Amino acid sequence: MAHASSGPDLLTELGITLPVLAAPMAGGATTPALVIAAGRSGGLGLLAAGYKDVAALADQVQAVRAAAVPFGVNLFAPNPDPISLEDYRAYARELQPEADDYQLSLDLIALREDDDSWHEKVDLLLADPVPVVSFTFGLPSDDVVAAFKKAGTLTVQTVTSAHEARRAAEAGVDALAVQASAAGGHSGTLTPSIIPPERPLPDLLDEIAVAVSIPLIGAGGISRPRDVTDALAAGAQAVSVGTALLRSDESGASAVHQAALVDPARAATVVTRAFTGRPARALRNRFTDTYSGTTPSGYPAIHHLTSPLRKAAVDAGDVERAHLWAADRACRGQRRTRQTDPGPSRLPGVNGLVRQDRCSARATMNHPLTKEPAPS
Repeated sequence: MAHASSGPDLLTELGITLPVLAAPMAGGATTPALVIAAGRSGGLGLLAAGYKDVAALADQVQAVRAAAVPFGVNLFAPNPDPISLEDYRAYARELQPEADDYQLSLDLIALREDDDSWHEKVDLLLADPVPVVSFTFGLPSDDVVAAFKKAGTLTVQTVTSAHEARRAAEAGVDALAVQASAAGGHSGTLTPSIIPPERPLPDLLDEIAVAVSIPLIGAGGISRPRDVTDALAAGAQAVSVGTALLRSDESGASAVHQAALVDPARAATVVTRAFTGRPARALRNRFTDTYSGTTPSGYPAIHHLTSPLRKAAVDAGDVERAHLWAADRACRGQRRTRQTDPGPSRLPGVNGLVRQDRCSARATMNHPLTKEPAPS
């Protein structure tokens, strides 16, 4: 079902011409260079504040600001999913045989529940405002949303259901990033103890476009021009891409991660809590197969527990223990790129990849959504 987009014109509000955003990917994949390249392509990139200390975030904001491109920052909003000490220690014991190969003692890692320096990062971005701030994992208080809007910052909330969309709209955010189940990495669900149901992005956009009257950004498995067309037809004013950029020249994703994305043997993804205690979609490997069924819900405690093991696996090129975040459709699209191109397997830089989607987006804007889009 085709929907007219809701609310004010988001592209005008963002100061961009291309309805494609580079998603914030925490843990190092999103770099200032990637955000700058997205901005120079006519779109917008978001720095990932998650897991960074405040000083590192400030440095990245300064680097992108110096490039004079539209950009934003994504924050992990507090939404504790606590775990009992008993369950935490039990999972540590279960994982210890994996850690033994790297001479790591998981029993020495204390249970840690934190808010990712939420207040300090909010203070930083209010003192030195950026064009866009988006929130993931939790819904900020009305006061925080109002403070950002007063500072001239456009606010975006990640949602995974119509119920969450209504809550976010009531909190006063300017736009919603509608994340479908196909999205790679962590689900932005506000109820992390429950894994969101599998649902195509256009269907989710259809439902949310009826529920709220603010602009929507479609996210989750965007890898082809047709995905952009379908999302815009379902009511989104823009789309957000993540996995499709992981092998770009500007990506900070690890070598083992980038190689796995084009490994024909890794055909499946799975939503798992095994790495962090919060639902996240990754390429299947031995770790996800072994532990997905027994991992307790508990974020960020499980994230902190497994972090040294995951870092050791990445450093060693251990694909069977590494966390390989990937969208369900986007990773398959990257395999097709490799199989049909006998040359180098790296995708072009962000500029080339985003411009590929520009053709589809422009065709969609210039032709009725109910008709077949023009060739891109």
